[in-house]
Amino acid sequence: MNRLLLIALFASTPVFAADSTPPASTSFKFDFGSGAAAAGYTKVTPDMAYSVVRGFGFEPGPAPTAVDRGGDPLRGDFITSDKPFSFSVKAPEGNYRVTVTLGDSAGESVTTIKAESRRLMVEKLATAAGQFATASFTVNIRTAKVPPPPRNAPGNDHVELNDRENSPDGGLVLHWDDKLTLEFNNTRPCVCAVELTKVDDAITVFVAGDSTVTDQPREPGNSWGQMLPRFFKSNVAVANHAESGETLKSFITELRFDKMLSQMKKGDYLLVQFGHNDEKASWPQTYVEANTTYKAYLKVFVAEARRRGVTPVLCSPVQRRQFDTSGKIRNSHGDYPAAVRDVAKEENVAFIDLAALSATFYEALGPEKAPLAFAGTGPNRDATHHDNYGSYEIAKCVIQGLKDNHLDLAKSIVDDFTGFDPAHPDNVDTWTIPASLGRMTQAPRGN
Repeated sequence: MNRLLLIALFASTPVFAADSTPPASTSFKFDFGSGAAAAGYTKVTPDMAYSVVRGFGFEPGPAPTAVDRGGDPLRGDFITSDKPFSFSVKAPEGNYRVTVTLGDSAGESVTTIKAESRRLMVEKLATAAGQFATASFTVNIRTAKVPPPPRNAPGNDHVELNDRENSPDGGLVLHWDDKLTLEFNNTRPCVCAVELTKVDDAITVFVAGDSTVTDQPREPGNSWGQMLPRFFKSNVAVANHAESGETLKSFITELRFDKMLSQMKKGDYLLVQFGHNDEKASWPQTYVEANTTYKAYLKVFVAEARRRGVTPVLCSPVQRRQFDTSGKIRNSHGDYPAAVRDVAKEENVAFIDLAALSATFYEALGPEKAPLAFAGTGPNRDATHHDNYGSYEIAKCVIQGLKDNHLDLAKSIVDDFTGFDPAHPDNVDTWTIPASLGRMTQAPRGN
């Protein structure tokens, strides 16, 4: 063979070092049930527990059952359960467009889908007997790795995770691993197929904040950041980096902000809500005074986002549930909400006044009903952290705020969101969303 041809062939062939592996797949098609697999799909049966070797499977917990109606290989069989079950796929970090086929040729189905650490993606999609539906949404997944700094430059190559995020058994959370996890829930989810494809053109909404914003890992706690995905169309991914106990300072020093910045692209958005912990003078390492350093750190977040063509949105901190004798909410944040408003005005940044909106929401419920929007039970209900209902209503405040600020992102709000007035919230006595089962754990490491 011609020597030049040999060189050309060698140059065009991917070469991997002896200790390396080929790039991981970024596109997947799964057919669920006991029947034959549809062409081009990988068959998944209920006995397939997640393993690193297989690269997909069901997480620990109640296993679904398979039903085979025959006929169409893709829709003739499915898996179902009356308890929540979770399915994971090993995949590189990024945004993934997920399309789920749901339904049963001989029965009704009702499905709610959550992703990663209980992010609400699809709310109560129902199909009649013989009817099938597809739901499409985009999920952001990530690892704690950060691009390492150049030699002799300060910095680190990973986010400093806390014990909740990085415990020996894999952590309580599902949003810092190398998998995309889907939870199927409600009275009768009938899952026929799932397709996942990595996409680079999705608008990413990055969220920075504290425990009132984070993806809470287990019931009954929930935060507004993990309810946001439900209100966006499939061209938007929500990357919620908020974490319990965080402040503007610690978000920077732990490289959480660096991680976000390393993932941002022109056209993305950054939602910022801090204050609950920043205002604690008893935390001297992270305390910032409302009218000086708090403002300065907020401006850093604004400037760094804008440098990358990202639109920042500032949110004042949600209020705590503290009523006065007249049934009005006390401002428990001092000058901090006003400071956020000031920075937004000074920097010409979109502003969502969650302090005021949340107060209106709590007052609409009144002192007797307002506890039902917070985590816990009976007299032990929290006064700061929300449950599913409370976070859902606060997320609606955020979505309405995006519309009121006339941001382009508002074009990607789902069609069934027709507006929200926190003075007239959803009925707390009738609103429901199926709870996740206890602690949604990861499969043990090393499997």
